Formats: sequence, C-alpha cells, structure tokens
Amino acid sequence: MARNNGVQATLWSATAPPEELAEAFQAERPGVEERMAAGKALRERIPRASHGAFERRAGVDPVAILRQQAVTRLPELVPVRHARMLQSPFAFLRGGAAIMAADLAPGATTGLQVQACGDMHVANFGVFASAERQLVFAINDFDETQPGPWEWDVKRLAASAYVASQYIGGDVAACETAARAAAESYRHRIRRYADMGLLDTWYDTIDSQRLLDALPTWLQPGAAAALAKARRRTHLQVLDKMTDLVDDQHRIVEQHPLIVRQTHTSQGRPIQEALGMFLAGYLESLAPDRRWLLSRYRVIDAAQKVVGVGSVGTRCWVMLLQGRDKDDPLFLQLKEAQASVLSPHLPAHPQFDVPTNQGRRVVRGQRLIQGSPDIFLGWGRLDGVDYYVRQLRDMKGSIELEPHGTPPSAFAEYCTLCGWALALAHAKSGDAALIGGYLGKSDVFDDAMVRFAAAYARQTRLDHDAFAAAAREGLVGVAQGQDGG
Repeated sequence: MARNNGVQATLWSATAPPEELAEAFQAERPGVEERMAAGKALRERIPRASHGAFERRAGVDPVAILRQQAVTRLPELVPVRHARMLQSPFAFLRGGAAIMAADLAPGATTGLQVQACGDMHVANFGVFASAERQLVFAINDFDETQPGPWEWDVKRLAASAYVASQYIGGDVAACETAARAAAESYRHRIRRYADMGLLDTWYDTIDSQRLLDALPTWLQPGAAAALAKARRRTHLQVLDKMTDLVDDQHRIVEQHPLIVRQTHTSQGRPIQEALGMFLAGYLESLAPDRRWLLSRYRVIDAAQKVVGVGSVGTRCWVMLLQGRDKDDPLFLQLKEAQASVLSPHLPAHPQFDVPTNQGRRVVRGQRLIQGSPDIFLGWGRLDGVDYYVRQLRDMKGSIELEPHGTPPSAFAEYCTLCGWALALAHAKSGDAALIGGYLGKSDVFDDAMVRFAAAYARQTRLDHDAFAAAAREGLVGVAQGQDGG
C-alpha cells in the first residue's frame, strides 16, 4: 500500500486484493501523535507558505478549455451555459472547474490524498434531508469527485470565497476575511477530527442545531428562517410548481429551452420504454430495501431539464413517479456523469479502481464523504450515457448570493461553515492527523490561502474578460435572456 513518510495511506483500501486487505487488518498502525509529526515533517519539503503562490503556466487557454468541454455537451444548450458563465466572474469561476484544475495541477502538494470534491466552491454547499429526516449542512455537488490532493479543494474554496465576496460588493478587506474564514475553519476542524475516533468522525454531521449554534446570535434568526424554508421544499411543492393537471393526471410543464419533453431518445427509442429500462438497471445500484421501496412507484412523466452553471449542456432528466395516488409524488433527477475534470491531471490512484460507469464514480465519492446521502442515490446508463440519480428536491436549500444582498460579515460566517464541512469530508476519506499536523496551529497556511485567493481572483477577472471578448467575436455562442441559474 502507498505510504506517506512511513505512514500508511488507506484511501479506498477496501478495493485492494483480499490478501493485501488481510495483511492490512493485522498490521500495526501509527498513532495520532506519530501521524501528526509525520504531517509536520512534510513542511520541510513543501513549506506551507508556498501554497500562496499562483502563476498560470503556459498553454492554459480558458476559452479553449470551455470550447473543448462543449464538444461532449448538447449543442443547443452550450450557448445557455456560456450565457450563465458570462453573468459575472463568480459565475465564470463556478463553471470553470476544468480551467482551475489545469491551474492547480502544477502547484505544490504534500502528496496526501482524500476523496476530493473536485469542484469545491461556496455555492456547492447546502442543507438537505438525511435519511432520518434531519436537516444537514454539507457539500451538495459531487460531479467532479475523485481521489486527489486535499489542497486542491481548499484552494478552490478559498478562491471562490474571495470572488464571491467581490460579487456581493465586498471590499478587499472583506474578500480577504472571507477567504481566511474558509481556510482557518478548515485548519481548526481538521485538527479536531484528528483527535476523534473513526466511527465518531464517520457519524459526525453538521445538523441544523449545530449549524445555528456555530453562528453568531445576530445571524441565527435569518438562518432559522432559511432552514424552515428548506423544510418546505418537498416533492409536493415541486408537484405544484413544475406540473399541471392534464386529464386528471400530473404532467411536467415545458419551458423551452430549460425544460423540454422528449418523445424519443437520441437513438430513436420511445422515451417511456428507454427510461423503464434505465430504471431496471439503476435499481441494481440500490440496496435491497431501497429497491423494494422504489418498485412501488410507477413512472408518470419525464422531461429534460437544464441545471446549474457548469453542468449546463450535460444531459439531465427529471422523472415524475407516483406512489399511492397522484398526491404521493416522487421526483428523481437523472444527471449525466462525465469524467472528472481532475482526471487528466492525476495518475491512477493505486487503491482506486476506475469505475466503468462515471455515475458510479460520483455515487461512490458522495457516499464516502457526504455522510447522509439521498436514499435513492444510484447510477445507471441510458443510450450509452452514464448517469447518477438522486431526488430532485428533498428539503434542499442553499445560499442565494446577490450583489449587495448579503452582508460581507454574514458571508464570512458562511465561509466558516463551508470550511468545516470540507474538513469533515476530508476527514472521512483521508488522514486528518497527517493533514492537521502539516497545517499546524499557526496561521501560516491561512495567510497563504488569502494570497492565493487574491491572485486567483485577479486571474478569474482576466479570464472572464477574455471569454466575454470571445463571445463578442463570435468564437463562442451565447444564448440571449439567460439568467445565472
């Protein structure tokens, strides 16, 4: 098995051959203090301050990267994606995960692996319902998840905090405070998880009460109202907002080009037949109890739906199923899973078998690091395209960032929560003691993240301007009248 400074790395060890696993279960393992010391020793090779440097290497062309991504996407929706990314530098950063992956690849890393989110920005967190119907705050987007360096997630998070703070009207001090809040919170929390038992870490969640307790008193009423709003976001609410009654049967309402009903697949099969076959395969990815539950529903309607910013142009279906009667709906989202944007920049992990289905990659990563995943989370394939499946809305809620709509001080507190949630995800999949020992108790790494975030914010503005120029010159298509999604 792979080792880091003599300390065993166990990420995805369950995929190792049986004889190797048997040996691992019997092997002596270093204690927390030894692993913290090993992490600290990594500073000699990779100084913490070195993470603050950013300079784009030659050959990274943001416009070319986005045009290359468009090749595998639905051509009629690519202009919608471009329009959404042009709304602001923050929207551009959200959609530019592939660009930032190329920028992060040559940077310094400690060699410590986690199950990386791969697209770690401040808009990819939110609350959702656990299987026990408790609201939990965590990462909520895993399209790009893959084993990779922990630093890449932290750097993207800090940069997004800086750019988002600019977007909502924060000055330089506010932007630096937001980036520092995310990095400092991550450092403090990962060190705390280093001292926790494995099961304690695995079961740990940021539930609604812990979320409120972590906020200053003046922010708690607003947060409580947001949580109450999330609790009202149920399948019945989606039924009311997305469907009309036609001949006493609910049907999804079309909204071209964002919600479009299809009669046949790209290969000419009737859509109901194709989706029925998809569901049969998807069921195999679920635990037996979830299969039994889902088998009691029947498919009523389906439509293609545009989602997000960076995901626009990938194939996405919304499926309406009915349980006991028409007032017992279930909405499933089938979302295309392409190869992670991290994959071109990382060697194959020795303990990570590459799934034959990219949807399985997403689901496996989410199950590992989210903690309380959707009970219907699974994967399948339709017409040769890989998908993962989840409920469309199940008490889900996320922050709404608007210019001059979020006080910078409140946003910094939110960034603190994001840093905590990221540390928990990394502690579940990596070695918190190694990472915590490397980060230490001082603010050296926090300072580095502020410098990096400021530098990457400048690069993001330049990239956004270059993309806008390419749009004006007709090098990239842009749809008219599209909002930021």
